Amino acid sequence: MASVPAVQTLPGSFIPRRSPPVGLTLLAVAVTALLVLPVIYLGIRSFDAGTEAWQLLARPRIAAVIGRSLLLVVSVTVVATALAVPIAWLLTRTDLPGRRWWTVVMVLPLVVPSFVYALVAGTALGPRGLLQKALEALFGVTELPSIYGFPGALLALALLTYPYVLLPTAAAFRRLDPALEEVSRCLGRGAMRTFATVTLPALRPAIAAGALLAALYTLSDFGAVSLLRYETFTAAIFVQYQSAFDRAAAAALSLVLVVAAIAIVALEARSRGRSRYHALGPGASREYRPTPLRRWRWPALAGLSLVAFATTVGPAAVLLYWLVRGLTAGEELLELVQPLVNSVGVSALAAAILVVVAIPLGVLLVRYPSRMAALLERGTYVGFALPGITVAIAFIFFSINVARPIYQTLVLLLAAYVVLFLPTTLGAARAGLLQVDPRTEEAARTLGKSPRQVLWRVTIPAVRGSLAAGAAMAFLLVMKELPAALLLGPIGFRTLATVTWAAADEAFFAQAASSSLLLIVVASLPIAFILARRGPTGILRASG
Repeated sequence: MASVPAVQTLPGSFIPRRSPPVGLTLLAVAVTALLVLPVIYLGIRSFDAGTEAWQLLARPRIAAVIGRSLLLVVSVTVVATALAVPIAWLLTRTDLPGRRWWTVVMVLPLVVPSFVYALVAGTALGPRGLLQKALEALFGVTELPSIYGFPGALLALALLTYPYVLLPTAAAFRRLDPALEEVSRCLGRGAMRTFATVTLPALRPAIAAGALLAALYTLSDFGAVSLLRYETFTAAIFVQYQSAFDRAAAAALSLVLVVAAIAIVALEARSRGRSRYHALGPGASREYRPTPLRRWRWPALAGLSLVAFATTVGPAAVLLYWLVRGLTAGEELLELVQPLVNSVGVSALAAAILVVVAIPLGVLLVRYPSRMAALLERGTYVGFALPGITVAIAFIFFSINVARPIYQTLVLLLAAYVVLFLPTTLGAARAGLLQVDPRTEEAARTLGKSPRQVLWRVTIPAVRGSLAAGAAMAFLLVMKELPAALLLGPIGFRTLATVTWAAADEAFFAQAASSSLLLIVVASLPIAFILARRGPTGILRASG
């Protein structure tokens, strides 16, 4: 028998909550202090600059940079969402052949660093790139439209960020009880009207959460926009830090990014509202009967194949071309064993720390909602939106002036990763907890279990799929992170990302290709692990 449809629960149906335990409050205070540290640094540096920094912000060129940055953020978010929602529907609601395989392929862009993709795009699609040379040999084409500037940045970032929207949207599709749509169809509404009035509103929180991450990723990206020559705020900040050596001006510019990040998070929070999404009754929803694609099967497969080629197959082919060409020319490759060990070790450790921090914070947000908890959740996204170079320099300033013993240690690097990537695990923990009816925990409490026992024996087992997805996402992000690893890592600490950047910067493309391919392969392992443990749709269910 089907369960009661998963609809919004009225506020009065929740069991009243007590004040949060002291331990949760203290942890929230400690995490908040860590999160606001970069912002405090930005404020101090801006204050030291006096009126000079603010005069910089008033320049027409800075206004143009702001406009270009916002244009890119909006465009990438719209394109990524428009791409992700139909793919999610194909993977979860149709009889698409090979859905298990396509599920893996469609999330693989997450493992590709933006600077690697930008290098590939410039080399393959540039005015004198591989594609132009091939077309010239075949058809006499002597020039292609430039990939540099806004078109290239939009293409690269949209193709790399659509999985952020795809994963939560596909998971929401799978959770949605088909009875809701069947009732709408029985009332005489057509398929399109049912999707617009029933399905889409139910998917809105998941789409908004994914779009938020895509927007913030675009806002903070440096690698793609720099290599594809599209000036945004992150590029302007990097110039101020590295070329003009003006940290105060860069801090003032970064404060603008903080304001933009807060505005984006506020928009997402407003779209989410106060809704709760666990079922009103026990049981499991019926499985959705797949929609037959019929004559649209081949166009759907062609579309997915085109996306796969543009995001993974094509870039991998270009990297292999560089590698083979370099080996043929006798170019010496890098020694990658130690960078591989460093990358895997620091990524696994960071993911574990992020999950440990996210579990109690998720409980605080979902089970003890308050204004303080809401501010804490929004604060986590500010760090995600800040450029890695800004967060890294903030921690350098802090360690030199306040905590000298941790300067240039892994402790400082891991702290920066918590600031940068906490939303990935906290969002997963929060989404999982929203699916656990609080009455289940209350029942355990009435049986004499302590809050700690309820957490370990009831709550965590119920959300371990979401936590696994969050840990996998954090592992991926840390593996391909560049600025923090460059600036905060111990002396001689090299990762696959840093050696790839160094090789590409010196135009050693064979060396960059070898480390890039290894980075992509290793970063794909968490997704393979989740699929092996939880089945063909495990990555989708775990991402809810």
